Amino acid sequence: MKKNNIEIFRIGKTKNLFNYEKKVLIKELILNLKLGYYDFEKEKPQKVKFSLEIDYKDKKPSNDKDLKSIVNYSKVVRLIKKLVKNKHYNFLETLAEDVFDELFKDKRIEKINLKIEKLEIMKDCSSVGIQISKKRIYDKF
Repeated sequence: MKKNNIEIFRIGKTKNLFNYEKKVLIKELILNLKLGYYDFEKEKPQKVKFSLEIDYKDKKPSNDKDLKSIVNYSKVVRLIKKLVKNKHYNFLETLAEDVFDELFKDKRIEKINLKIEKLEIMKDCSSVGIQISKKRIYDKF
C-alpha cells in the first residue's frame, strides 16, 4: 500500500524482517597426531594447528535454550578430533576436504576458511601448512 510516496509494510507474526549472517571462529586448536606422507611422519605424532572461520546464515535469531539453533564450535572441534583419530592422512589437503565434507552437511553453512599448520616439521620455520576457503554454490533453477 502506498500513501504520499511512502511505502508501508505490514509484518505478520510468521514473517521475518532479518537474515542473520553469523561466523564461528576456532583459533589455534592444537592436536598431536600422526599426519604426513613420509615414514617418519607416520611413526611419531606431531603438533598440528587448526584455525577455522565458518560463515553461516540463519533466518532466525539464536534460541538461548536450543543448541541446534547455532553452529556449535564444540561440535566442530569434536568432529576434527574424530576425523584425525579414525584415519591417517598423508596430506593436509585431504584432511581439509574431509573437514569440509562433514561441516557442509549443515545446510546453513555457506563458507569455510580453514588453515592447517604443522608446527614441528621443519627446523627453520615456526610452521608450514595450507589455507583453503570453500564456499557452497547454489544452483539456480
